[in-house]
Amino acid sequence: MNRLSLTLSRGVVQVTGAALGPYQSAVIRIGFAGTWLLFLLREFPHRQELYGPSGPWGWNLAKQLTDDNQAFTALLWSDGRLWFEICYALAVLASAALVLGWRTRTSSLLFMVGVLSLQNRSVFVGDGGDNVLHLMSIYLVFTRCGQVWSLDAHRAVRAAAARARGERVPADVVGPVLWAVLGLALGTAALTGRFHATEWLIPALLWTAWAGLGLWWVVERRAARREPRILLDVVANVLHNGALVVIMAEACLIYATAGWYKVQGSRWQDGTAVYYPLHLDYFSPWPGLADLMSSSGTIMMIAAYGTVMVQVAFPFTLFNRRVKNVLLVVMMAEHAVIAVVLGLPFFSLAMIAADAVFLPTSFLRRLGDLAARARGRLAGGAGHEVPAPRPTEESTADHVGFTA
Repeated sequence: MNRLSLTLSRGVVQVTGAALGPYQSAVIRIGFAGTWLLFLLREFPHRQELYGPSGPWGWNLAKQLTDDNQAFTALLWSDGRLWFEICYALAVLASAALVLGWRTRTSSLLFMVGVLSLQNRSVFVGDGGDNVLHLMSIYLVFTRCGQVWSLDAHRAVRAAAARARGERVPADVVGPVLWAVLGLALGTAALTGRFHATEWLIPALLWTAWAGLGLWWVVERRAARREPRILLDVVANVLHNGALVVIMAEACLIYATAGWYKVQGSRWQDGTAVYYPLHLDYFSPWPGLADLMSSSGTIMMIAAYGTVMVQVAFPFTLFNRRVKNVLLVVMMAEHAVIAVVLGLPFFSLAMIAADAVFLPTSFLRRLGDLAARARGRLAGGAGHEVPAPRPTEESTADHVGFTA
């Protein structure tokens, strides 16, 4: 009984005492936000047809659908072209800010609003990768994904170094201004009836996050005792760790359901399922390459059976690091092939970003060190940059596949 109590107490301390997987949360932040940013930039010339007033899915049709399914989208607050351009520009800026890790808590909220607004405006545009982005944009709001590889982390290191030297750190002005602007925007939307009565989830999330950010600022700047800050850290850590588990479970669920549905298909059973998409014009950006691959029955059979086996087996390999890492490489390589051969780059990038939550911490650290050295060489060695902090995540993360 004592051993069980000790194990439970250690688990509680690990879950509440630190935000686990800082490198994994950072890489999925960069992956999902970067995927959405690249998509928005590529489709910029066609934005009006995809999501704007010039599209075949008109404003009235979208309004009727969202009134029925209570989906959130700020694009339907007005049918004007100027409002659409503002929303699209804000979606691009929010994605870029999240990639860089600038004001990560705020940019993750704006990123979610941008993703939901555009995707729910035209629900028939997109593929499975958009569904993944849709869900992950909500989950990212609950994570502390700016602990490393972010401008926020860099600013925190510089502030800590200045305090260590006895220098006075200037008060943050940008944060309170952003908070006030977001509060004004939310208040205006609520008072003008932009939020439907049945559309409560996203507005409640936005208001709760806004109030939480304000409370965090007050406690951090004004509280004389440490207990309120410790309590807020515990709540934030629990939300982060829970969201990270949900992201991992979501990725496993995607692969498990996809694999088991494939098992039931006759084309997957006889090994010919991969052959047919290669000969559809919509999925053949490189017809010569598709013909070369489909000319070999052995390759088609290996691709079909291998896909099913990897997808079905992956959730069961999470607690075996070596097998899990091998399957991760296989799945990422498979998505890279899909991006090139079938012409689905953003679907593949979204799935690779989802897979990245299982990457080993040691590998991500080496990757970050290589990127830092490469950046130093490009900068010509000018200036000395304080290295980013390395959070202490070697705890429960070691047992759920975070580390190698």
